[in-house]
Amino acid sequence: MTIDKKEFEFEKDRLNSTKKWIDNEINIINKNDLDLQNKISELRKQAKGRYNEELETTQKLYNITHKNLEKYTEAKDQPYFARIDFREKYRDNESYYIGKFGLGDSKTGDEIVIDWRSPIADLYYSGTQGETSYEIPDGFVDGTLNLKRKFLIRDSKLKDAFDEGINEIILKSKGEDNVLVDEFLKINLEESVSSKLKDVVATIQKEQNDIIRASKNSPLIVQGSAGSGKTTIALHRLAYLLYKYSKTISGNNILVIAPNKLFLDYISMVLPSLGIDKVRQKTFEEQAVEILQLKGKILTKDKKLTGLLEEEDKNNKLMLESSSLKGSILYKSIMDDYISYIETKDSEIEDIKVDKYVLFYSEDIKRLFIKDMKHLPIDKRKDEIKRYFMIKFNDRILEIMEKVVFKYEYNIARIKKLMEDGPERRKKIIELYDERDTSKKYILKSAKHNIEEYFENWKHKDTKELIYKLFNDENIFDNVVKNNISKELSQYIKDELNHSLEKGIVDSDDLSSMIYLKFRIEGVEEKFRFKHIVIDEAQDYSPFQYYIIKDMAKNNSYTIVGDIGQGIYYYKGVNDWEKFIKEVFNNEGNYVQLTQSYRSTVEIIDFANKVLIKQKNSLKPAKPVLRHGAKPEIKEFQNNKDFACNLDEIVNHCEKIGKSNVAVIGKTYEECKKIKGFLKKYSNYNWNIIKDTDKNVNLEKIIIPSYMTKGLEFDCSVIYNCDEGNYNDSEFDKKILYVVLTRALHLEYIFYNKKLSSLLSDV
Repeated sequence: MTIDKKEFEFEKDRLNSTKKWIDNEINIINKNDLDLQNKISELRKQAKGRYNEELETTQKLYNITHKNLEKYTEAKDQPYFARIDFREKYRDNESYYIGKFGLGDSKTGDEIVIDWRSPIADLYYSGTQGETSYEIPDGFVDGTLNLKRKFLIRDSKLKDAFDEGINEIILKSKGEDNVLVDEFLKINLEESVSSKLKDVVATIQKEQNDIIRASKNSPLIVQGSAGSGKTTIALHRLAYLLYKYSKTISGNNILVIAPNKLFLDYISMVLPSLGIDKVRQKTFEEQAVEILQLKGKILTKDKKLTGLLEEEDKNNKLMLESSSLKGSILYKSIMDDYISYIETKDSEIEDIKVDKYVLFYSEDIKRLFIKDMKHLPIDKRKDEIKRYFMIKFNDRILEIMEKVVFKYEYNIARIKKLMEDGPERRKKIIELYDERDTSKKYILKSAKHNIEEYFENWKHKDTKELIYKLFNDENIFDNVVKNNISKELSQYIKDELNHSLEKGIVDSDDLSSMIYLKFRIEGVEEKFRFKHIVIDEAQDYSPFQYYIIKDMAKNNSYTIVGDIGQGIYYYKGVNDWEKFIKEVFNNEGNYVQLTQSYRSTVEIIDFANKVLIKQKNSLKPAKPVLRHGAKPEIKEFQNNKDFACNLDEIVNHCEKIGKSNVAVIGKTYEECKKIKGFLKKYSNYNWNIIKDTDKNVNLEKIIIPSYMTKGLEFDCSVIYNCDEGNYNDSEFDKKILYVVLTRALHLEYIFYNKKLSSLLSDV
């Protein structure tokens, strides 16, 4: 509820005084910043390019103060968003103001604003009024929560403030009318969408807060309905983990895997706004290219999907089967058998020799390779064996030298015994001594070279080639694959691999096996090992891809967020979280389901849910926050000119109510190009078409393919030509239609030309 006038005036004064205090802190930091810059400049002149410890220390200090300056500057317009009053047991009641960043007084050291990630701030998100406690590293702090207050600050001014008694559920019934009790949340949800994802530290709900603060060292799997905030929550969880484990984790230790470049750009402002930098953000394909050092083009999953959608090809069935197989646990087991085959072949080795002397015997090398170092990747074992042999090298050379000396001493003694002293005998003896010395020099010179050459030849030159070898070498194929793949499918895979190789293309479906083989043979480079990995749109990655991701994660630390209801890559992705957790994580992991949807109005969510329940899954339908709006409109259009006229009317209406973000959603990119063509001719507005390679886009008036809308949101969605021919009763169409129907925050229009899709005929 809104606070009374007296309290409001108090909070207004408090905000103004805080802003003045921040101004003063900024002046102090600015002065320190300038002083340090000058000192660094002077120290650099003195160092003249040489290492200088004082310069390094000063540079580190400057980096800290400059980051503080950025933090205080950003906090100036909105230093905090909430206040809690908490009385710790046996102590006085205290007020704590909570903001995006912790802000401390440089003179007194007092914390004026509490960081939202701090332990006591948990009371704002999860605490209930009355006796409660919050967790600290070595236990709990007990006390009484007396107040939870939320501030609506816009343009650096306090517009309103709301007190909340209990933060359990944000819904409440009043007779037949459902209303959103949390006025603060309602105001935030009703704002228009921006071109970037926003931080939501002020409006995080209890169930979201539990996810953000969950344990780090076990997989966290979140099934979140469309609009449940799963992406935003995953990124806020990163901010929390970096705050809590600041001594052991930095942004460099984290990897965020997202579905496409557009989505990466969409989330790009959230992490910096939360004070996080240097986090690696990649698509799976981009990460794979870097790991494998590929130079050719990648046939991405989105391009393959486009091909499936736009081409009625007889090979589509085989393409689906191939994608499904290459992402499966079965395919991983085939690769494991291939690794065993390679290991067996690699163990067929010879002695390491120098000048007919054995430096190291094959049986010893084999024992080390097959048994003692079994725990290491194949080529890492070879490196370790080589390292071990180099430690033993001098001893082995001495043994060989003794044999050489003994051999020649024996021959010289024999000549002395058999021949009478004379020029001929002396000549023979001198020749033997010379031969001995030459042999010793040769051995010394050649031994290390022979070892280097042996291990160089033993190691694999390019693991990327192994997948092609598997399908092209009949002997290997028969030994490894056996009858696990049908002849028709294996021939298709072989043909596609060879065709791609000729064209200099790598199919994204082959990246998993290529990386898996590389990791099992060469090991994982340290730069590709991360202390925490976030996977967004997690349902679209195959079980085999998750094994690659597991190899890159330390301490089993993941945040995995997705929605099976939006699994448009259902033929190879995750269709059942329980099965996924069992297969990939051995039943270890914390599974959470979010069904509360904060994006769309009740009317839009209810409309989309009627398509969701037609899918083959056991998901609970999304529950909308009780924010009402206009019902989605189904409209028939006669021709493209008619569609364009209707669209212009929709845009006019949106702009009148302050909603300028309108997306026209075509099913495929080809359809989007056609829409672009006739809108250029008939519409009064300029429309931009979105491609899967786009990184930076303005989402104001766009035409976008259905499969690229995942994770994005728009003030208004306009779905083009939702007729029976475009969206039929297939599982894919049920999922892709559900995706596009859940993008709108406020307004939604569904157009069809001939016969409305049966998926919508009863909604």
